[in-house]
Amino acid sequence: MSQEQVYQAAGFGNSVPRGVRPAILVVDFSYGFTDVQYPTASDMAEEVTRTKRLADLARAGGFPVIFTTIAYQPGELEHTAWLRKARGLTALLEGSRPVEIDAGTGIQPGDPLIVKKGASAFFGTSLAALLTGGGVDTLVVAGATTSGCVRATVVDAVQSGFNVIVAADCCGDRAAGPHDASLYDMDQKYADVTDADDIAAWIEGLLPVPGVLRTS
Repeated sequence: MSQEQVYQAAGFGNSVPRGVRPAILVVDFSYGFTDVQYPTASDMAEEVTRTKRLADLARAGGFPVIFTTIAYQPGELEHTAWLRKARGLTALLEGSRPVEIDAGTGIQPGDPLIVKKGASAFFGTSLAALLTGGGVDTLVVAGATTSGCVRATVVDAVQSGFNVIVAADCCGDRAAGPHDASLYDMDQKYADVTDADDIAAWIEGLLPVPGVLRTS
């Protein structure tokens, strides 16, 4: 059997229902991951631009747009287990430019910013409560890196009870192999993996039509 047939036979790869109250979650599109002057970064300019389009559409509909960044205090650097494996992330110090969200995302002052210490945007943060409080029924995930923080966030999002959509062309990684493998795995087990055009069309369909009063 082919790889696709193996997964299908195991019952994976089913479609995720889409609701009427989405949120856009932009994972770690900070300069430490998008500005190539930093060794932890790679060129994600196109992914950032496509993400801005989705974020702008979501705000137009009154839907939440939430950003995350990784930031450490100096005293945390030697006591955070993840940093023993990923030493490059010790450069992500609170108050430094690498932890600032890339302005190309179009981040707005009213957008919540989740500061995290690990890969998942849910672990040790208020994200789940924020989404639940906002009535979110479908979470759209973009950001960096696909094989790291994006994937960890998607897994935790499902485990937190959210239907998840991943915008593949709004996600970036340092290498094609981990990027492609992670997208495939997420699409089979945790989320619907699609592209920005598909997600934009869906969100546009949720926007109020001028002059038309919604009854639901």
